Amino acid sequence: MKNLLPKSIFILSFFLLIGCKKNETAKVAKSPIAKNSIEYASGLSIVKHEGFSVVTVTNPWPNANKNFTYILKEKEAKVPDSLQKYTTIQVPLQSVVVTSTTNIPYLEMLDVEDKLVGFPHTDYISSEKTRILIDKGAVKNVGQNEKLNIEQLIELSPDLIVTFGVDNNNPMLDNLTKSGLNVMIQADWMEQSPLGKAEWIKLYGALFGKEDKAKELFDKIVTSYNQAKKLVANKPATTTVLYGSMYEDVWYVAKGNSWVAQFMKDAQSNYLWADLKGTGSQGLSFEKVLDKAKTANVWIASGSFLTLAELQKANPHYSEFDAFKNKSIYTLESKFGATGGTIYYELSPSRPDLVLKDYIKIFHPDLLPSYEFTFASKLN
Repeated sequence: MKNLLPKSIFILSFFLLIGCKKNETAKVAKSPIAKNSIEYASGLSIVKHEGFSVVTVTNPWPNANKNFTYILKEKEAKVPDSLQKYTTIQVPLQSVVVTSTTNIPYLEMLDVEDKLVGFPHTDYISSEKTRILIDKGAVKNVGQNEKLNIEQLIELSPDLIVTFGVDNNNPMLDNLTKSGLNVMIQADWMEQSPLGKAEWIKLYGALFGKEDKAKELFDKIVTSYNQAKKLVANKPATTTVLYGSMYEDVWYVAKGNSWVAQFMKDAQSNYLWADLKGTGSQGLSFEKVLDKAKTANVWIASGSFLTLAELQKANPHYSEFDAFKNKSIYTLESKFGATGGTIYYELSPSRPDLVLKDYIKIFHPDLLPSYEFTFASKLN
């Protein structure tokens, strides 16, 4: 993929439990480890019981009206009858197919990248570790996310295919299931909290029997993120920020409750559309953007531009912004893997602490004098 309720979860888990037979309910409910291990992600719940876990994925795509529940079953474990209606996945996995580059860092962080046997459009993967496996032929190219090669997947016979849906109309998912393949929908891309996105590593920890390792890694990311926030906590948000660029005839600005806007807020900057309610983005005309952001101090441009000349060639009117005139334009999307995949798209969801530090380096360079950008580049 190249381009961008704790309480309710508890209640859902509770109803799953009370639906069991009396003796099964007592067994599951009294388990000392039966609790949701998710703290930040709004679309994921993992409730671990003795020998199995109940994974619930909510809000899998915009305006979704359905949830997905999976039972991750360890060998010889007994699952209550009331949970038998859900897809059961034997864990730990020995092989997997994932369909988003954002999943690759989770596998590598847990040292299970060798379990990856297939991926759609492998050129999108940037990580050197996984590229070695691709070059060796250990990871097969299995088509595209909505046009996966079912015959090839049947031949590979992975323990699980982890994919995503953009809406409720994806016949490919039904075709995969009808072919006898285990399929899991994940929704990390729907999370708007930076730490919420990163916490999906815990799903892969549960899938590969590495829950403790996943928690340890995630806790370190949380600590790193919060330390970066603390660094700028007392700094005034005086830097005005323009974000994005034109796509055809529309400029898409990130809304105030979006993933992007949260980074801007945590980095103590004055993002000009912070008061635009909602998540995702909103399309505006160039004139409206220019009227509001002509005098912005910094411009975070979307796209893989390397120089101001490239940016101006894309649209001569870009030079009307003060940030262009003052050469204060950055992009996080100009670093690529060996086959052209964008590193930011792949790594940033799992390492929000590094994204935040990049923004702090841009907006408050004096605070991180020796820090080198992970994703960001300043246009020459």
